[in-house]
Amino acid sequence: MQLTRHTDYALRVLIHLAVTPTGRATIPEVADAYALSRNHLMKVVHHLGLGGFITTQRGRGGGFTLARPPELISLGEVIRHTETDMNLADCAGCGLRSACGLSGILKAATAAFLAVLDQHSLADAAKDKAGLAALIAALPAPLSQVSDSCAPS
Repeated sequence: MQLTRHTDYALRVLIHLAVTPTGRATIPEVADAYALSRNHLMKVVHHLGLGGFITTQRGRGGGFTLARPPELISLGEVIRHTETDMNLADCAGCGLRSACGLSGILKAATAAFLAVLDQHSLADAAKDKAGLAALIAALPAPLSQVSDSCAPS
């Protein structure tokens, strides 16, 4: 299973907020730090706001912050919110479906994957705040505002 770029960006935003001393960030700040597309990041931030993970404020002095403490943000909850299709295979049109046990096995694997994520919070992912903050600060300046070079496809 590979998570979508949308989920990757969402997790980066949440970790960024969890380790930022002010607890506040802006689209340009996060986009520049990770060399991400600002347009895509705006959609991600909006979606995280709709999911209740962050609060957003528009205008001068605006930005976004975590809506809850990192300890109360389950990674499983974030993945479920950001991934639109958790099916590992599309068995709907398969001629073997009625006798094949693979779909049940894949559903169990997905459930196990999510169960592990449910056991961990954003605080677990951002446990080494100082180390993460130092790495974020040391990221190279972006070559382009629309580069997605370090994001999985």
